[in-house]
Amino acid sequence: MPTLPFGAHRLPVPGADLSLPGIARLVIEFLERLDLRDVTLAGVDTGGALVQLIMTDGAGAARVGRVVLASCDAFDNFPPGLTGKTLVAAGKLPPPLFGLFMQQMRARAVRRLPIAFGWLTKHGDAATARWMRPVLTQPEIRRDTVRMLRAAAADTSIMLAAAQRLPTFDRPALVAWARDDRVMPPEHGRRLAGLLPQGRLTEVDDSYTLIPLDQPARFAQIVREFIAAPPPPGPGR
Repeated sequence: MPTLPFGAHRLPVPGADLSLPGIARLVIEFLERLDLRDVTLAGVDTGGALVQLIMTDGAGAARVGRVVLASCDAFDNFPPGLTGKTLVAAGKLPPPLFGLFMQQMRARAVRRLPIAFGWLTKHGDAATARWMRPVLTQPEIRRDTVRMLRAAAADTSIMLAAAQRLPTFDRPALVAWARDDRVMPPEHGRRLAGLLPQGRLTEVDDSYTLIPLDQPARFAQIVREFIAAPPPPGPGR
């Protein structure tokens, strides 16, 4: 599983293209370098946005056999919710001031606010605290994160454009959505499943956006069952 440069990465990536398409290309390169084929590619939150970009990229899609989109950015919800909009606004600050702003995230009470992780996970505060350490302690990681956020702010219609191309992905696709999600609208999950020729929707109870943190066993089960199921007959297989 690659650690992507979204701010929780431990090694800086100076000079890398940190736009969303640029990070999607890093995932494609990851698949190519390891020569992985017929991959089941799963993404949650903004990771799901990356999966959508890869599904509609010729080189990337050729290596993908199935996808899982779990409570993720889609359509006009980019940057997503209060958290995404707050982060993108903070990314306009110079990296030293961005670092000062993010120091608030050391406090659990701040992490649990709706503008932080409060509406993203019900039970995953310990994990989100670990994710914050690199951006809180490493100036180079803060610089990467500011570059990534500014790139996101420069193209907020990217997921609308990706959605127009999703019907071309004719392989099995599972859309797993948190029933209680307050950041990624549940209606978006239904729309994504309807756009995909082999899409199907599963809703997950007692979870916010970050299903792998709130319901890890349930999420693992539905992904396992999805991978094990024979694909339906059709042109995609």
